[in-house]
Amino acid sequence: MTTVPESRRPLAPEPALSVRQVLTLERVLAGEPEVVAGAAQLDRPVRWVHVAEAADVGVMLSGGEMVLTTGVLLAGDESRQAEYIQSLHRAEAAAVVLGLGRAFPAPPEVMRRAAERCGLPLVVLHRPFPFAELTEEVQSRLVRRKYAAISLSETVRTALTGLITAGAPLQRLLDEVARHSGCPVVVTNLAHRVLGTAGERSAVDDVLRDWERIARQAGGGAGDGWIPAELGGRGERWGRLLLCGYRGDAATGRLLADRAAEALVLHRMLGGARADSWEEQSAQSLLTDLVSGVVPARQLLPRARAAGLPVNRRTFVPLVVQGRGTERVDRVLRLLGLPGIAAEVADGAAAVLLSLARDQDADALTTHFATRLRDGAPAVVAAAAARTAWEDVPAGLREARHVADAVAGLPAGLDRPAVVRLKDVHLRGLIRLLRDDPQVQSFAERELDGLLCDAEPELLNVLRTYLATGRNKSRTARLHHVSRPALYRRLEAIQGRLGVDLDDFEQAASVHIALLAHDAQQG
Repeated sequence: MTTVPESRRPLAPEPALSVRQVLTLERVLAGEPEVVAGAAQLDRPVRWVHVAEAADVGVMLSGGEMVLTTGVLLAGDESRQAEYIQSLHRAEAAAVVLGLGRAFPAPPEVMRRAAERCGLPLVVLHRPFPFAELTEEVQSRLVRRKYAAISLSETVRTALTGLITAGAPLQRLLDEVARHSGCPVVVTNLAHRVLGTAGERSAVDDVLRDWERIARQAGGGAGDGWIPAELGGRGERWGRLLLCGYRGDAATGRLLADRAAEALVLHRMLGGARADSWEEQSAQSLLTDLVSGVVPARQLLPRARAAGLPVNRRTFVPLVVQGRGTERVDRVLRLLGLPGIAAEVADGAAAVLLSLARDQDADALTTHFATRLRDGAPAVVAAAAARTAWEDVPAGLREARHVADAVAGLPAGLDRPAVVRLKDVHLRGLIRLLRDDPQVQSFAERELDGLLCDAEPELLNVLRTYLATGRNKSRTARLHHVSRPALYRRLEAIQGRLGVDLDDFEQAASVHIALLAHDAQQG
């Protein structure tokens, strides 16, 4: 999600002319307009202006017209006057403007009462006024707005098509839609879980904080600036795009939302995206922001809740999984019925955040999850201590990543628990924390100099396994598939090159620490 600077944000199209706005036009003010009925409905949009005198004018209208009349055919017949108003009401006219003087010297009471009952704005003009001037003024303004809407639609279509052709990610498309709409943009799945957002951060946060209500409000269609557009193809719906609080003309907003929806569908089809790929991107964005700490956790809480993660009175278990893709992780989560999100945060590593009820056994469920995840193939599941406060989740994810990094340096074939925790990494974990210290780097190079300058890495690998197994020669030989005599020769070569005695505990410990530091520095 990005914030669009004010200087680069285009002005949203002006709203369609309302009855109230028409009455403020300079040419109309010259006629001294007075609203005598339906004052509460002056914000109705005016789609067109029509001059009509016939009592059955409603049959000629299609809705949204402002009707201008002198009433010459209505004078002296109160029933015709009432029918005239009712006909306009049935046709859903925006308002009726009556010019006083020729037929009616004062506002006709029958028409006023009928308009008030119907909620139809009735405006009288106290000074003679050429209707042609008003018609010309309003029609020209409406045409300009319609042209502006079409122009905006084509501009958005061209911009989004260019981004898709260039291989831009979903977020870049949403940012472009937000830039043109001037309001927050939200993409959801059919369960109303938020998959992506764009717009000013503060405005988006306001939307997400009240997302449950907004999702229900927008479910029935557009209203008060909440303009939805369905996402799907080949007869199947799979999501929705929503403009949140669009301030322009509703018709323009619908056109803009439709163009954006078309682009998102095309983006998904051309990218060969799986049905859940946007869910993965949403989870990845949230987890990445949590791990980085750039955005305070409390500001990410609305995003987590809108993404469908339970956050109220929960126990959070931060995990990092190596050796298993997010597709497998998501499958196990669904199989076990565990609420959580997962996303790849580095090559071969997935971050997972479990959200458990307070009365559930977090350790037992985490172990069960890890066991099912590792079934059939090796994988590392590193876990931080469970957290009950959302603000502690970022530190927990960083702790889990630290544990996973420390375990990654262990030679293959060594036993490890189903879930590796901070207490299991011991010295290796400490060295990982200190790996960037220049003195530690210098120590590692000095201790291992005799092996680091060798182009053959086999001796270094044997040393790594030998020290990791607690200097167990039998196990080291078995893991490297060599005989014990062959291993002895390698160990003698190692000791000769390093100038140490590995049977001496202190010297072996010094070499072991240097090797851990070297491995940590190599990543």
